[in-house]
Amino acid sequence: MKSGRGIVSLQHFTESKIQCARELRQNMTGSEQLLWERLRRKQVLGIRFRRQQIIDGFIADFYCDQAGLVIEVDGKVHDAPAQKMKDELRRKVFAARGLVEIRFKNEEIWHDLDGVVNRIAEKTRELVSMNTVPAC
Repeated sequence: MKSGRGIVSLQHFTESKIQCARELRQNMTGSEQLLWERLRRKQVLGIRFRRQQIIDGFIADFYCDQAGLVIEVDGKVHDAPAQKMKDELRRKVFAARGLVEIRFKNEEIWHDLDGVVNRIAEKTRELVSMNTVPAC
């Protein structure tokens, strides 16, 4: 099985970006905290997820290296046209790395957490199976 993309080991982070990610981990939104409680400690398919992962200068809300999956949690700020353009740029940068991004609105997490986690599990399973290299 392919072990992952090595996103963490292949990048150089500035101290200010590391500090920013650290602060975001310490000050997660309520919906991020709720979702993190369900993703942490390999609760989804026994696979590790990270929070506030730096990828090419962007900070992804959640990231699974084994699946190449970025999970973003969107509040109202993401409805603004300027933010939509930034989000599209992020998606393209992630896609250029072979990563898949899925987005959830805060309301989805608050009102259908089980459904959100199930969709994450389905996408993770799909991507991990695509990345599995058969033994010779």
